[in-house]
Amino acid sequence: MNEHIQHQFDIIIVGGGPVGLTLGLALAQSAPGIRLALVDRRPLSVPRDNRASAIAAGVRRIFEALGVWDDMASQSQAMTAMRITDSGTGDIARPVFLNFEGDVAPGEAFAHMVPNQASAAALMRVAEQITIIAPTEIADWSANSVHAQLTLADGRILRAPLIVAADGAQSALRQRAGIGVIQHDYRQTGLVATIAHELPHDGVAYEHFRPAGPFASLPLPGNRSSLVWTESPEEATRLLALANEALALEIEAAMGSTLGLVSVEDKLMGFPLRLQLAHSFIGPRLALVGDAAHVVHPIAGQGLNLGLKDIAALAEVVVDAMRLGLDHGGEDVLGRYQAWRRLDTASMALVTDGMNRLFSNDVAPIRALRDFGLGLVDRAAPVKSALIRAASGLGNTGPKLLSGLPL
Repeated sequence: MNEHIQHQFDIIIVGGGPVGLTLGLALAQSAPGIRLALVDRRPLSVPRDNRASAIAAGVRRIFEALGVWDDMASQSQAMTAMRITDSGTGDIARPVFLNFEGDVAPGEAFAHMVPNQASAAALMRVAEQITIIAPTEIADWSANSVHAQLTLADGRILRAPLIVAADGAQSALRQRAGIGVIQHDYRQTGLVATIAHELPHDGVAYEHFRPAGPFASLPLPGNRSSLVWTESPEEATRLLALANEALALEIEAAMGSTLGLVSVEDKLMGFPLRLQLAHSFIGPRLALVGDAAHVVHPIAGQGLNLGLKDIAALAEVVVDAMRLGLDHGGEDVLGRYQAWRRLDTASMALVTDGMNRLFSNDVAPIRALRDFGLGLVDRAAPVKSALIRAASGLGNTGPKLLSGLPL
């Protein structure tokens, strides 16, 4: 082994998406002098598409604490309300059964739609503070009692007491570590697109529950919205083959013309939906975050938010250990991270799975029961407030970053 191909770090992050970048920024700011590397198989860059992500209020405070929210806010859209409707096959009307309005705190919206370009550009400032190793491929991973090691395809060897897998649902590091998953195929396809529309959305998000699954239109700056909806694989295949003009007519019909005439701004994209939870969020000197640890149904828009909550917890336990001179990749430190995140993640998985099973059908008795339940919730202000506060990720306990506090 040649010494010149060995590189020693304190922490290595694998995956340069929003979760990996946020962790890098949190660690770089909270632990001055930390030797931090970020490894990705693709070049680190700002995405070119028009996609956007829903960022809950609690998670937004992470970005505020890290000093990047102002860069994102100017290009984002606050959600001022949410209207939930239910309709069956062939129904033209979209009656509203549940309506959330108002702020979760004075002047604080429960969520914002943040363009992925804006969040990536803001988070990319971490590249000035850490070592970026991209594009590259990982050939091997191993760990012992002292450090974990990555061997790259070009022969370089990277070592650190802790490696973080932020490399997505098909995480190669998770598989190399032998960590299995619990998974369930929903036999549904998630479709995403960005549209422009005739009528203003006024900051209102719409969730139309339809027999194949939810159809959500989420407000973007201007007369534009981000669409996320669920279809059967067969119907999704048909929609993906349509020209944008024909697709726009399908979208208008699915929305009940809520926002008038629409035009599709970019190519419709589809991906299979499934529930997936790692058996363990940790391995020998390894922590799983984001989709590498958990994948949930997009029905509640919580996927990215769960990943960023992982970051808040992991960064806190790691920084605390480093300040105390402890082994920040040790089993006891990583165990605290896992204990902090397992219950919240499992709870959200159960909630989203249950919601999908309840609303993704056209059985008349079930529809009647769920619509009656939605109506009761709509008339119970304390229940509505509790639900929206929970969805916003706000609470009196939890990692400091979720309260907007520095580590």
